[in-house]
Amino acid sequence: MTAILKSDNNTILTHQWHALDIIWKGGEEQVKRGLPHHQLSPAWQILLLGDGSPTRNLQLLTTENTEIDLIDMSLIDKSGDGAPVQIEKVLEPRLRRQVWLRTASGQILAYAASWWNANHIDKYLHNRSLPIWDSLSRSYTELYRDIQGIYYGNSSALEEAFGEKGPFWGRHYLFWHNRKPLTLIYEVFSPYLRKYLGPIS
Repeated sequence: MTAILKSDNNTILTHQWHALDIIWKGGEEQVKRGLPHHQLSPAWQILLLGDGSPTRNLQLLTTENTEIDLIDMSLIDKSGDGAPVQIEKVLEPRLRRQVWLRTASGQILAYAASWWNANHIDKYLHNRSLPIWDSLSRSYTELYRDIQGIYYGNSSALEEAFGEKGPFWGRHYLFWHNRKPLTLIYEVFSPYLRKYLGPIS
């Protein structure tokens, strides 16, 4: 997915975030109802469709701290950045953040892109090298994770990063705080997690 960005000196930049080339997608109805177990196993549904913190869930699965590698933090223009339509709920100016979620020993478990109001991000991410859940829990920020969609699709960039063949499962959701949308997050999980969750389908 190609996005047009503006740098600090207002020059136009071309950059990418790793949206899946979609084979199948489901909306809020599928998220609420869940999927047939032949399509996605119960354990994987708990990870993808549950409203718990992925950072915490990955830590519990692997018994290692979940850390991030920050790979991009860029102001974006008003085009929507190719993000899910719910980006309209995030006030401008918008900033896109991309990270790899990995174990402390270096195994990449997931990819995440998030979109924030650029004027407010420092209020919530005091330390940008921490996972979002760590930053928000340290400040006792109350949140509601509102899962909006689930995806099954391919990405050559994610195949290379994960060291795993696709297709991959992903999702996007809004974080709400004080009845207002705080950030939009798009996550894709590595099939490596079969080691802990069992077969995907």
